[in-house]
Order: sequence, then C-alpha cells, then structure tokens
Amino acid sequence: MSELSQPAVVTAAGKPQGQPWLQHVALLIIVLVLAVFAWLSPIFLSVINLGNVLQQTAVVGTLALGLTLVLSGGGVQGISGGIDLSIAANMGLCAAVFAAQIAEQHSVTYALLLTLLTGIAVGIFNALAIVWLGILPLLATLTSMNIAMGLEMVLSGNASISASSALQNLLIASGPLGVSWLGWGFLLLALSALGLSRFTAFGLRLQAVGSHPQAANAAGISVARYQSLSYVLCGFSAALAAIASVALLSGSSPGANDNLLMVIAAALLGVVFSRRLVPTLGGALISALFLSLIANGFQLVNVSSYWINGVEGVLILLVVALTALLRRRQAGRASHV
Repeated sequence: MSELSQPAVVTAAGKPQGQPWLQHVALLIIVLVLAVFAWLSPIFLSVINLGNVLQQTAVVGTLALGLTLVLSGGGVQGISGGIDLSIAANMGLCAAVFAAQIAEQHSVTYALLLTLLTGIAVGIFNALAIVWLGILPLLATLTSMNIAMGLEMVLSGNASISASSALQNLLIASGPLGVSWLGWGFLLLALSALGLSRFTAFGLRLQAVGSHPQAANAAGISVARYQSLSYVLCGFSAALAAIASVALLSGSSPGANDNLLMVIAAALLGVVFSRRLVPTLGGALISALFLSLIANGFQLVNVSSYWINGVEGVLILLVVALTALLRRRQAGRASHV
C-alpha cells in the first residue's frame, strides 16, 4: 500500500509523470460493465434504479471519503503514514448510539450530537495514538476497531436496535427526480469534500503534508496537526455514515465492520483516476459508485451478492500491483534523466 501513497515522479519540466492511458482504460471498463448490466437488465439504467444506487452508496461512499483523507495525509510512508481500519467499526458504534437514543425517546438533536461526538472521539483516539504516541497506524486502528466493536456489542447487546424518527423519514423520502434526500445529501457532501480538498488551504496543505512532509515542515506547516485532523475528519465521516445507515435500516444492526473491505476498495481504486497515482476524493467517489453499481447489477441479474467481496479483492490486488509496477517504471526513467 505504500506504493499507492507516494507522489508521482516529477519530470525535468516540473510536471508529474501521469498515466493518462490508465484513466482511459478505467473509464472504458466502467462503461463496458454498465453496458453489460444494461443489456442483461432493462431497468439497470433507469432513473429510479440509479437513484437507488446513489442512496445505497451513501454509507460506503461517505466512509471512503473519510478514509481517503487519512490516506492523503499519510503520504510516502504508506501504512506507517496513514490508514484507518476502525472506520467501519466506528460507524457501527455510532449507529448503535444514534438508534439507542432514538429508541429511548431522546430528541433527534440530542441523538445527532451524541453520535457525532462519538465518531469524533474515535478519530481523536486514533490521532493521539498514531500522530502523538507514534504507534503504527495499522496496529493503532486495529486496536480502536476492536474497542469500537466491543462498545457497540455492550450498547446493543449484539442485537439490532429499531429506531424511527422524523429525520430518518426525511432522509429516505423521495426528492427531485425520484432520488431520496439521502442520495442528494450524499452528493452534496461529496461535492463539498471535493471543494475542501482542491480549493481550500486545508486541502492543499493536507496534500502537501502527504506528498512532501519535510518540505511542508520547512514551509511552516504543522504535519502532525494536519495528519491529526485527517483522523478526526475520518471519525466525523463515520458518524455521518452511521446516520445514513440507521435511516436505511430503520435502526442499527451488528456487522457494520463487514463494510470495511468495500470502503478500502473504493479508496484505493480511486488511485487509477489520479495522474499522480495517489488516493483522491474524486477517485474514491467514482469508485464507490462503481462498486455499488456492480452490487446492484448482481442483484438485478440474480447473481449472489457474495461475489462482490471476491470482485473487490481482485480489484484491490490489481490496482496495488499495477500502481507498484508503474511507479517502479517511473523511478527507472527518472534515474536515467
């Protein structure tokens, strides 16, 4: 995974060596997959079904955006620089917190506040353990993942918690073009995150911290602060995803950590849409939608959804292997310049 987080080799002209053919191939594959599913199922590309896909992407997509921020801030160190394996378990804990408060007749405002604070608290825990204590992110977030799973089981008794509120009803209600407000909300969140990463000082500095931490330090940018903020925002995204999950499931349900592979797949597959071969929010959004479309297509053509795990694993392996190969070739060219 360290290969995925390294900045692209820079040419003598000062421009990163991109792989435009890689983006073209990725887009071609997406088009071909959509064409096959559209041929097998006439309703696959219908507005109603695409709106349903957007709604179903809200949970994994929100988590993928948060994880991508951590990967972006991790930079050249790869796993040692930034990864959050606790994000899905954090979502499960936050979902249990929100559902439990609603079930106990607390106000939606109180439930929302407590849920967001829970997600942020896990993010702060990760930041303290990784950035300030220097614990390897893989070990630190594996620990926090188990802590979050344990707390969820204590809170829920390892059982589903039914919940119903006006907020949940609003989120799943139909909006413009027949797409639920949850789908539109996720789209707005994704666009806001893209704007944050590309057009704000925070986003640009986070990329600088991940790509060139020593240069960022020399420029007066606090690497530790920005990496810490990426983990906190990752925890915040877990809380938002939990609210979406509770709305979709009408409560919380054990097994939220099963989403982890799909979240990692979405974040890493986004690498192929970056000229610098690094995780990006835009790439993560496209990848999350692509994976949701595959899962939806499998359902429509009566193929077991269990196959999606195998597809995700193969895609991750291909992206990691291809990116590593391309980087070695780039480094080889640069050494001869």
